[in-house]
Amino acid sequence: MALAPPVRVPAPVPLPLLRHFTPNWYATVMGTAIVANAGAALDIPGTRPALTAVWALSAVLLIAVVTTRLLHWRHHRDRAGADLLDPMVAPFYGCAAMATLSVGSGTLSLGGPVLGEAAALTVAVLLLVVGTLAAVGTAVVIPRLMVVHRRIEPGSASPVWLLPVVPPMVAAASWPPLVYELPAGPWRTAVLLASGAMFGASLLGTLAVLPFVFARLLRHGPLPLALTPALFLVLGPLGQSTAAADAMADASGSVLPAPHPGALAVFAVVYGAVAMGFALLWLAYAGSTAVRALRRGMPFTLGWWAFTFPVGTCVTGAAALGERTDQTALTALACALYLLLGTAWVVAGCRTVRGLFSAELLAAPRPAPPVPSPGTARTR
Repeated sequence: MALAPPVRVPAPVPLPLLRHFTPNWYATVMGTAIVANAGAALDIPGTRPALTAVWALSAVLLIAVVTTRLLHWRHHRDRAGADLLDPMVAPFYGCAAMATLSVGSGTLSLGGPVLGEAAALTVAVLLLVVGTLAAVGTAVVIPRLMVVHRRIEPGSASPVWLLPVVPPMVAAASWPPLVYELPAGPWRTAVLLASGAMFGASLLGTLAVLPFVFARLLRHGPLPLALTPALFLVLGPLGQSTAAADAMADASGSVLPAPHPGALAVFAVVYGAVAMGFALLWLAYAGSTAVRALRRGMPFTLGWWAFTFPVGTCVTGAAALGERTDQTALTALACALYLLLGTAWVVAGCRTVRGLFSAELLAAPRPAPPVPSPGTARTR
């Protein structure tokens, strides 16, 4: 009598809750760090202790998310590899670079009283170096993976595609303040020129992506409800580039001979006015679309963190432009946007904590709704 073959019991999956811990979680770090950094840019008296506490929270979140992502890659390599080739998930690797750069900037401006000035400078430089390398890496690798390994449908363009190309702009805004910490000479010039190179690379990358996003919106109508917050991502490169242009103009005074600093100052004002004008126009469109989506039952996802970092970059951009032009209206605008940022951060943070404890945000993602054909009526 033949014996039945032994039944193979599948090995338990280690850390199953982390299987769908995607790079989207870095958005929580970005959204928290920008609250501290934007507040420091406004420099409102009496807010320093609270801003330092928010920066410390962002640093803790960065450590937690990096650790969890490493565990994800170790125990769920198949899922991590699939995410890297997913055109809706892979762009979020840009958030890792921006989260690192944002915490690094906060360390430079707020970490001194906590860590000591020397230690804060060392940690800030380390984070900025790592973040910049990651920024350049994602700007090169993620678009290449999307082109080589995927065939993207014309109607699938999304503002999420901006995420890999924006990190170099965050680096361009983060490095110029370090010029004052370097001895006069070639290192200062190298930092300023590298910042300019990253500014240009990110700006051109953004200009290459935006036409596809606009074409998708015009041709296929509003984004699905769950993706509506992604519209706010367009604000990121606008506000960040304004702040970067201002930071480079400031730093150029100790690096470049006349008349170059004056020319960069003029560029910072002209470019900043144009970029902030378009940012306000887009904010009105994205905000009204988000209100419409909320009324139609927009579900909470980690995408709600798109209401934070992009708005925060507009705060820093408007504050820098207001200080350079001595226009109190721009400073008032920055303060109003900061109130919007704070509200969005509290809402997104509370909903995220609730979704984390209920494990709802760690569940497998639902299939995305089909993209309507060009002839489909817009009934949403």
